[in-house]
Amino acid sequence: MQKTDRERAIALAALFQATSLVRDIAYTGQANAADTETCLRSLFKIDATDIDDVFGGLQGLRRGLSLLAEELRTPKEMEIARYTVNLLVLERRLRGNTVMNERLADGLRTIETRLEHFPLLHENIIAALGELYSNTISTLQPRIMVNGEQMHLAQTDKASRIRALLLAGIRAAVLWAQAGGGRFTLLWRRRALLEEAQRLRAQLDD
Repeated sequence: MQKTDRERAIALAALFQATSLVRDIAYTGQANAADTETCLRSLFKIDATDIDDVFGGLQGLRRGLSLLAEELRTPKEMEIARYTVNLLVLERRLRGNTVMNERLADGLRTIETRLEHFPLLHENIIAALGELYSNTISTLQPRIMVNGEQMHLAQTDKASRIRALLLAGIRAAVLWAQAGGGRFTLLWRRRALLEEAQRLRAQLDD
């Protein structure tokens, strides 16, 4: 993968999109299906030719690019920022854990075979992704504590959807690291990432 601000902006937009969908489910019990599908499909695009291919083009990241530009310009979504930072920390912990990486890869390969019989957003697929997150990423520190309405958080299907999206967030965090993103990139390259996010978002409207 190329290590440019473009690739880093796309990866970060995907991470913002996943965490914003987590928040939506936690507070309203619902999340945009198309935006969710874009995030979850990236979990199975391991051998993509480039970062655009991971997400099937950038149209599905319209929400993430808009949110990224807004937050880089005027930060205000503190909850989304907290989830995002925690996922970036977890990705670094995961990076050196060979055993867990193999468990994740095996788990995703097994789940991918079910896609021959079920659509991506089917409850069986979501439940399997949620369980994979619980058995792997959720055992690392810091554990992500999701805030929201208890009536939604207590429902098994919604909890699974949240975990599946957090797993997609880890995928985006991996892409961020592969594109050269690090602990201080947001500080050093903030203006450049903002300009790239705005440029990419504007292209989607052309």
